Amino acid sequence: MLAAPARTERRFRPEVQGLRAVAVLIVLVYHLNPALLPGGYVGVDVFFVISGFLITSLLHREVTAHGRVSISGFYVRRVRRLLPASTVVLVVTGAAAFAVLPGSRLTDTAWQLVSSALYVENLYLARQAVDYLAAEVPPSPVQHFWSLSVEEQFYLVWPLLFVVWAFTWRWRRSTGALTAILGTVFTASLVCSVLLTGGGDAGAYFLPTTRAWELAAGGLLAVAMADRELPERLRRPLGYAGPVAILAAAVLYDDGTAFPGWAALLPVLGAVAVIAAGEVPASAPLRSAPARWVGDVSYSLYLWHWPVIILLLAVTGQEQLSAVWIVAAAAASLLLAWATKVWVEDPVRDRRLVPNARHAAFVVAASVLAASAVGGASLLRVEREATVAFDPAVHTGPAALDLASAPEPAALYPPPVTAEDDIPVLYGDGCHASHEDSDPADPCVYGPEDAERTVALLGDSHSAQWFPALERLAEERDWRLAVFTKSSCAFTDTLIRRPDGGAYTECRQWNRAVVDELGELRPDLVVTSSSVMNGPVESVSAAEDRRVIADGMSLLWADVLEVSDGLVVVRDTPRTRADVTECLEMHGEDPSACELPEGEAFPRDDPQEQAAADTGDGVTLVDLSDRFCTDGTCPAAIGNVVVYRDSHHITSTYVEMLTDDLAEHVDAALA
Repeated sequence: MLAAPARTERRFRPEVQGLRAVAVLIVLVYHLNPALLPGGYVGVDVFFVISGFLITSLLHREVTAHGRVSISGFYVRRVRRLLPASTVVLVVTGAAAFAVLPGSRLTDTAWQLVSSALYVENLYLARQAVDYLAAEVPPSPVQHFWSLSVEEQFYLVWPLLFVVWAFTWRWRRSTGALTAILGTVFTASLVCSVLLTGGGDAGAYFLPTTRAWELAAGGLLAVAMADRELPERLRRPLGYAGPVAILAAAVLYDDGTAFPGWAALLPVLGAVAVIAAGEVPASAPLRSAPARWVGDVSYSLYLWHWPVIILLLAVTGQEQLSAVWIVAAAAASLLLAWATKVWVEDPVRDRRLVPNARHAAFVVAASVLAASAVGGASLLRVEREATVAFDPAVHTGPAALDLASAPEPAALYPPPVTAEDDIPVLYGDGCHASHEDSDPADPCVYGPEDAERTVALLGDSHSAQWFPALERLAEERDWRLAVFTKSSCAFTDTLIRRPDGGAYTECRQWNRAVVDELGELRPDLVVTSSSVMNGPVESVSAAEDRRVIADGMSLLWADVLEVSDGLVVVRDTPRTRADVTECLEMHGEDPSACELPEGEAFPRDDPQEQAAADTGDGVTLVDLSDRFCTDGTCPAAIGNVVVYRDSHHITSTYVEMLTDDLAEHVDAALA
């Protein structure tokens, strides 16, 4: 076989600019309407490959030409290239968010502004992804900065690898050591990506450790192509295979695809193929003037498109942009991208407004301060809107349902802007188990050791939400209260689904272990509840699924009654609008605009009812639906008290106000 011909390395690659255009347009279409291109998020992976290729090419040239790497010079170039445009977008977006977003979204947006300015947005989102309490946090207008954060974290490490290689280059003049270093990074990161993604780690999507291999793939290609190119007979088919692979992933993948993991290989290898192919007939569209123009503005287009979409959704009140607004969002994004390229990016790069490391440090500090100032203003607005004191004469809660006429409207409590934080203290105490936990051997126990009675609370978060009422009862009656609650884990022996769709084996292990713990604890009473949305792994039909879940509940409940005097089962609470706190913030003077018909609030029959009937004696079924719904509707606020903290959890304030209602049933069970 003939050796690949040597060549002079090209500095400018028009097909790479065109590939940038493909990547950003795929992402743009996906964000405008996911149904049009359900896997369009793979455009980010294409960007990673391009970044890894270009940065590695730059560093490789520097070492081979000078025998060293200028770390300060590298970061000056990065600051000059990236920060001016990103700072403009962050400040403008933050100001617009302050003006148009409801206060309930500003706290999260403010912290994400700062995280984006510090390029740790991916770590913020990774933490949020595994935070059960943040499951329904709406997207912020700057969360797309996560991918830029991954790249910047990559840039912190990558030049240091070339500093190490530069020492060997001076006496060996070989790329073997560099290839080995980059190959190790590629392999280790890919293995990490596959393991974490396959294990259902919700934060895996955002972590630098699961994404570094994509940038390293571009880096390995840059080293391989530094002084060689593939024969044309190989480049031609790669020129066709690359775009096909990228578009196939964009069309065939969707939000249910386990990603990144193995699935990311398709768009990554597609991008590698396009770059490796170079100037071949298949890449002619990528080298065209329109493609190159979009590639030129791709960075600013990526920065602008997401905040434009999110802010338009907030202004129009739509859940999904209509066709007219899609066109408007795309046009606005392109216009802003062009303006930023011409008036911000080019002047800074061409006029050398950031010539050295000292100026670069100043730009970094100014960027962080600017974003922090806007974020701080948002936090002040939230604090101002949250200044509502609880007044029992005004905030009557469920007691209003027993009055002949509704109380006079007043400022809602808790304020809608902070209602999502009105959660049971057991979360802050670390007493609610995560999805990964399977051992309840060290439960949280509240109350005195010598209490006359012991009550155990177990189940999922819909059980945990009743803790404030039970805690108040325990304090009033000198009980011990033991907590065995776990996220998304209904108290059933049936193997149910995890939120990500996989088998929730940890839940089954947890529930069986809880029964053993109860055998040691010997509680006087056990209280449980469960979300009706829990379903078995092997789903058949809605009716059969409920039957299977109920059978699993009856099995465990019978075991509980062997070690306890009684079991109180609280029927699941109603569901409400996904944007309930935002709705109440907008319609505080008329909360009726945010209520739901009772039929929609209870979308499914509760399998606990069937399980209670099957189990029989010893089980007390508590139905407090009439404390949430009346006259065929389920209000979002009752007696000037906000009922819901999200679409399916009740505020702790409202639950505590139901203490007396729950106490009647608990006393009956104990009697």
